[in-house]
Amino acid sequence: MNTRTLLVFSTALFAAAALALTTGAARPDTAARTVDDHAEHEAESQPAHAFASVQQTPGLPPSGAAATERLAASPRRGEWSVVRSGADSIRVFVVRPQRTTPAPVVIAVHDNRGMSDWIRSVADQLAADGFIGVAVDLLSMKDIARNAAGDSDPDAVRAQIGSLDRDAIQRHISAVADWAMKLPNAVARYGVVGFCWGGSTVFNHAVAAPALGASVVYYGSSPRPEEMARVRAPVLGLYAQNDERVNATVPAAEAALKAAGRTFEAHYFEGAGHGFLRGQEGGEGANLAASQRAWPLTIAWFRTHLGS
Repeated sequence: MNTRTLLVFSTALFAAAALALTTGAARPDTAARTVDDHAEHEAESQPAHAFASVQQTPGLPPSGAAATERLAASPRRGEWSVVRSGADSIRVFVVRPQRTTPAPVVIAVHDNRGMSDWIRSVADQLAADGFIGVAVDLLSMKDIARNAAGDSDPDAVRAQIGSLDRDAIQRHISAVADWAMKLPNAVARYGVVGFCWGGSTVFNHAVAAPALGASVVYYGSSPRPEEMARVRAPVLGLYAQNDERVNATVPAAEAALKAAGRTFEAHYFEGAGHGFLRGQEGGEGANLAASQRAWPLTIAWFRTHLGS
């Protein structure tokens, strides 16, 4: 089956999976810092000045506006599954690379709009680059409206994302990683990449998961400096120049990581705005230019630290 057929077929899976989902305990106090950092970024990722055409650049994930078309045209097989994480069930969308040799796993963590065609298209591009790409829905256990393709209602996501338990989020990512690394033709190495809210989440995963192989943070706020000594995985930070609130959290984290002898590399892209990879049409060309530089850095980071 092609990706579009699978997406239609997935409606029945969601109905069955919904019966198995249980609501995780909410701890707004532990989640508030991450959510507050990104609550206003929705508008920032939709600039007033945009290109007339949607961006479909070969070798890059598409922009948000082009994601549905990219998925429909993909030669790769994408499929839904449900992963158990304690008492919860986590939805994932998995895309396997077209290769015969074993591949590392890269988990893609969504922004504050939840599971979408766009984050699934990121998983598809990861597979095109030779990895097993896994898009994870970290609001799986929440009562959120979803369409026939499995996309979450973004307004419902934003209303509930603040109730997620920070520690539970990290356990869910680790559970998905353990499951994915046992897939046929997977190797026992994994990385994470996240965007906006997901960027903060994967930086925190570097703090929480000593088994993590590599983390790539797209315009996500940094954990507290006192947590940096717990990081083991190399971290790549990819930031927009016009994103002062997120960028203000980076220097202290960078200093703490380097003091602890950890590997951290940060890049700031001139003229780009928050959410530049999803909003490639914006920024009067700067967002696309940032994407064209950032994605090759992403793939090179994973190939260096996970293998290929």
